[in-house]
Amino acid sequence: MARKPKLDTLLAEAVDTARLSLAEIAGESEIGEHLGVTAEGERLVTHRFISHKKGYQGWTWFATLARVPRAKAKDLTVCEVGIIAGEDSLLAPAWVPWADRLAKEEIEAAEAEHSAVDGEQPTEAETSAAAQDEQGSEQPQAIPEGEADALPAQDEVADEEVLQSVKSPARRQVRRRRTAQRTAARRRAAQRNRARKDG
Repeated sequence: MARKPKLDTLLAEAVDTARLSLAEIAGESEIGEHLGVTAEGERLVTHRFISHKKGYQGWTWFATLARVPRAKAKDLTVCEVGIIAGEDSLLAPAWVPWADRLAKEEIEAAEAEHSAVDGEQPTEAETSAAAQDEQGSEQPQAIPEGEADALPAQDEVADEEVLQSVKSPARRQVRRRRTAQRTAARRRAAQRNRARKDG
């Protein structure tokens, strides 16, 4: 069984040194009362202080000090300073992996994209998800007659902007589908306008 390290008296009395070292990373008003000192090893101790930092209720400041043999109080070494959570601390919510944060529709769209790349037919669930997306997509807008010839160039620019702004494969698939629907609607409107001109 490992022997418990003996508390170094010189380091244990260096409360002011520990507080000054913490003042480099925190304001003086954020460092509260001295909670105690713990021996971490031979001539190595950690001082703990109450935290008054906003948003860090229940946290504790710490400063770890060390010294070489026969060193004086002015020759102490500050090894590490920081703040750690206590049992009653306010903590951030647990991290959730990206795959678990995905919505059901995004997962289905991603699976549909992989199926299309592999040459497989989409499943019934993927088809229904696509139908829902089509119903929720934006309605086509009527295009003035004079702007019909400029449609292909505008569509290519819009497609590039959409692809650059989207990061995940699932969202890219949804955006592509909606962009294709809007493009098709614009072209149909342009054809109707041309037919009216010719007629």
